[in-house]
This record gives sequence, structure tokens and C-alpha cells, in this order.
Amino acid sequence: MTLALNSRLAWLWAALCLAGPVTAGTITGTVTARGAPEASGGGGGDKYASRRYKFVERVDYAKLSDFIVYVDQIPATPPPPGKATVVQKDAAFEPRVLPVSVGSTVLWPNEDDIYHNVFSMSEPKEFNLGLYSAKEAPPVITFDKTGRVDVFCSIHTKMHCIVLVLPNPWFALSDARGRFVIRDVPAGTYKLRAWHERLPSATKEITVPAEGEVTVDFVLGLEALPKP
Repeated sequence: MTLALNSRLAWLWAALCLAGPVTAGTITGTVTARGAPEASGGGGGDKYASRRYKFVERVDYAKLSDFIVYVDQIPATPPPPGKATVVQKDAAFEPRVLPVSVGSTVLWPNEDDIYHNVFSMSEPKEFNLGLYSAKEAPPVITFDKTGRVDVFCSIHTKMHCIVLVLPNPWFALSDARGRFVIRDVPAGTYKLRAWHERLPSATKEITVPAEGEVTVDFVLGLEALPKP
């Protein structure tokens, strides 16, 4: 009975999406990052130019990317599961950051001439796909709990990606300039959250109109973190 009910709900959701939302708006905006102010050089000159520190890479907050903005609310009617793919190519994951709605399945093809071993120890989803090559059928993982899932390769140290499992399909990954667009959001008042892997997230309350769009801008920084 439960499976049949879920199937009918998923069919109804899909039918509404195909027909086009009657009262739905668009959320647009930008996300930027702001780092902590750097300390003075002290003795004069740029200490990072010295032989000791010249290989130290500093974070350029103006160039941070892969911001995710999403409606932080569980819909009354669950959306049908989605599908996505994370490719292993040139010993890297592509995309490196992937937002999906809860219940979605993700395909993990290996397109390299070498083996990979994809795994995660994250609480929302633990898995170990084992060693496999490009000649083998790509494994599929279903992400059935919300949260951040860090994925690695047990063989190659620099292979890391993040699957961010979200409560609904109303999300967007920002472009290279930090801009985002979330379409077909049902009219109403929501909490909108902006996320980045190395900064505290931020939320704003917004009201989505029945037609047209609402613009929301975020600046993520460290100011919200408590000091000892």
C-alpha cells in the first residue's frame, strides 16, 4: 500500500511539473565569500615571498566557487527521485560538488585507464564500491538521507568530491561569477540557505511570488563563528 501511494504521489508530482506550475516564481541572486582580514606583515615585506612560505597556497575568497543555494524545507509531497552522474576522469571526480534531492541515484563511471576505489565514511551514506575499471558496469548509489557526503578514492590521495543531499529539488549550483537561478518554486514564504564547503552557511527568509522573481544576495564569511 505504501509503495503504491508513493508511486501515485511521484506520478502526480511529475504530471504537475510537466504541465508547468500554475503559481510559481523564480529565485535569483548571487553568493560571494569574504575572508578574515590578513594580519600585517610585521617586519616589512611580504612574508609569503620568502623561501620558507612561497609554496604556501592562500585562499582567494574572491575566486571561491561551487556555492549551493537551496530552499531549506521538506515539501508536503515528496518529489520523485532524480538521477545524476559523477565521472572519474584524469584521476579526479567531475563534478567535484554535486547537489541532489533526497532519494536520488548517482552513477559512478570510471573513464580512466586505471582502477579506482570510490568510498564514503559520511554518516548520511556510507559505502565502498571496491576496485573497478572502465570496462566494468558503473555502480549506482541511492542517497536516501539528507546531508553532506564526502567521497574519496582509496588509491589516489587528491580524489575528493562532495554530494550534498537536499530535502527538495529547489536548489541551484552557482556559476563562475556566483550567480544562481532556482526556477518553478511554488509561491510561499521559505528559508533560503546558501552553502559552501569551507564556510558557515547562511539563511534568509524569502517570499516567492506567484509570478515573476525575487532576488536574494548572500555574503558568506567567518563572522558568525563563535570565538573562544
